[in-house]
Amino acid sequence: CSWLKEGDVLFQDFEGDFGEAIKLATKSNYSHCGMILKKDGKLMVYEAVGPVKYTPVDEWIKHGSKKSFVAKRLKDSGKIGTAVIKNWNEKADKYSGKAYDHVFGWTDEKIYCSELVWKMYKNGLNIELSNPKKLKEFELSHPLVKQQLEMRYGKDIPYEENVVSPQDLFESELLI
Repeated sequence: CSWLKEGDVLFQDFEGDFGEAIKLATKSNYSHCGMILKKDGKLMVYEAVGPVKYTPVDEWIKHGSKKSFVAKRLKDSGKIGTAVIKNWNEKADKYSGKAYDHVFGWTDEKIYCSELVWKMYKNGLNIELSNPKKLKEFELSHPLVKQQLEMRYGKDIPYEENVVSPQDLFESELLI
């Protein structure tokens, strides 16, 4: 994966009900994403998967159900210079260790994978890779999706909560 660069956004599929529900609700092949950053001189996947952390690329690939991934890069990748990377590293220091947000809230107390990538781009480059959607805009009718929503929220599903999915980032016109 020597062709990967800092700022690349990686997408993969996780097995299990949670990943399957994300794919169904977002009409996607992908249920997880992260971004490439350097840590101790090595390219790593910066991701929210439990705590927010750096994961070696080879290890990250093995976590996917198909042991593969898709990478996308900012079309105008010339914008990713030393200052942006420095900003990303400072932000990463603030997000690292934060708990995974199983209820997809938009605060920084806990954070989920696509929210992390979206906020890193927003803070580092002042770019919104996609427009956040309201939870109610996703396909929530499948029984598995309903089960996962009820497990996480009970009866108080926050349909008006802003959410960014891996598929929203995957479809970003700013990435190739």
